[in-house]
Amino acid sequence: MTRILLAICAVVFAMAQPLLAADMSRPIYKAPAMGPVMFNWTGGYVGINGGYGWARSDWSSVVSTGSTSPRGGLVGGTLGYNLQAGALVWGIEGDFDASWLKGTDTTGTGVCAGVGCETRNSWLATARGRLGYAMGSAMPYFTGGAAFGDIKMTPAGGTSERTTKTGWALGGGFEYAFSGPWSAKVEYLHADLGRATCSAATCGVATDVNFRADIVRAGINYRF
Repeated sequence: MTRILLAICAVVFAMAQPLLAADMSRPIYKAPAMGPVMFNWTGGYVGINGGYGWARSDWSSVVSTGSTSPRGGLVGGTLGYNLQAGALVWGIEGDFDASWLKGTDTTGTGVCAGVGCETRNSWLATARGRLGYAMGSAMPYFTGGAAFGDIKMTPAGGTSERTTKTGWALGGGFEYAFSGPWSAKVEYLHADLGRATCSAATCGVATDVNFRADIVRAGINYRF
């Protein structure tokens, strides 16, 4: 009799197990929360740029003085690479622009008297380092390095002489990534090409001609 009761109890207990399990709350598993995707500036890029420049070019010799104010537009291409470490972005950048900066002095003396001397710059290139501070997809930066360009010198009523000079450039800007690999920037550069010499064959006597420009330009870059 006892064995029969034990068997009946075992069968009832076994039948009750699914019912008890159905009443128990089931755990809900959630996928781990994903944090925000952090923007990273590391990588190479190519781009285009364009802007406007204001320059000053002084002429001086033992018999001549003059001061021109070349100005005009610039447009060209850009190539660079960034490496982000924390919030700091280290980079190198080079560009080459066609330039239409030119100006004439009509109040000079010597070879700059009368119609005046003309200074013209037809191309300008830079090779610079950049140091930026990343704020997500926005980045202000400082930049500085070498500048290269030509100086075309034309004394009043004379023939022209052209020379290529190496100098320096310093400035800063702001870049913003606005769509996938695309970013836009605005920047200011001060470029100094140093001093060229207009030879005695062109200017009558060796004449120093310097060239300094302030440039504001905008650009669009594509990162890869």
